[in-house]
Amino acid sequence: MIKNQFNKFNFNTSAIINKTARYEYFIEKEFEAGIVLHGWEIKSLRAGKVNIKNSYILLKNSEAYLFGSHFEPLLAATSDMIYDPTRNRKLLLHRSELDSLYGYVNRKNYTIIVLAIFWKNCWAKLNIGTAYGKKQHDKRDNVKEREWKIHKERIMKSNR
Repeated sequence: MIKNQFNKFNFNTSAIINKTARYEYFIEKEFEAGIVLHGWEIKSLRAGKVNIKNSYILLKNSEAYLFGSHFEPLLAATSDMIYDPTRNRKLLLHRSELDSLYGYVNRKNYTIIVLAIFWKNCWAKLNIGTAYGKKQHDKRDNVKEREWKIHKERIMKSNR
């Protein structure tokens, strides 16, 4: 079900999806952004050793940065480098996209969260979204709708 939300992207290899984002937030608008990574981070992304559950985007100096993500270094990597799994990573966005994000954050008090990391051709991309938090009753409504869908499918299947 989660992959259906992102079917417009090309998931040739593994994609890391933030499953709790759509449960915790209302997503207003989505953007696709490139990400600046080191070689060892690309290897850990290909291995699926990335955690984006608590990650978010901050805008400063007219640039966007990824905070809170964790890229676990692989054991097979060289020991010469100093690995920082939680370093801040720069995002690659067009000026119009950055201006739109600034508008959402400053005027409407939205937050920018990471929805997924995926591969597009040979490039690592982020699917980010401007979002605002759900209240507890909104989350309950989503659970009720999801359970009703499952129940309805079972009824339809049994009536065939």
